[in-house]
Amino acid sequence: MELAADQPADFRTLLLRGARCWREARDANHEVRPALFAMLRPLKYDMLAPVLSGLLRVYEAALGRKLRVGDATDLSEDEQLLVQLISGVQDRRACLHCNQGVGSALDGAICSARIMIATMGRRP
Repeated sequence: MELAADQPADFRTLLLRGARCWREARDANHEVRPALFAMLRPLKYDMLAPVLSGLLRVYEAALGRKLRVGDATDLSEDEQLLVQLISGVQDRRACLHCNQGVGSALDGAICSARIMIATMGRRP
């Protein structure tokens, strides 16, 4: 899932690389946003760092456990669901059963991520 700096980024690749970077930073007890920023900056998507950080934190809260990530060849079920939620294929209420507060926060984070990804994708 490598993406060169001069290659156009699709939202799925950004989301998956972001989730894996986020998980790695959290597991290593490192600051998440600087890690995401460093990963996204060469792609010119560094403004997504706080959006992805917030999205992934509330997604993990909605899951009720640690976010599971895949490897170079396989996506985890959590990654597949995250892509489906952001793309609108799945509705959060139908697949994640969390309390209303976490659910509302996740809905907002999903909307913010969609807006920012779309906005960043339309840059000149």
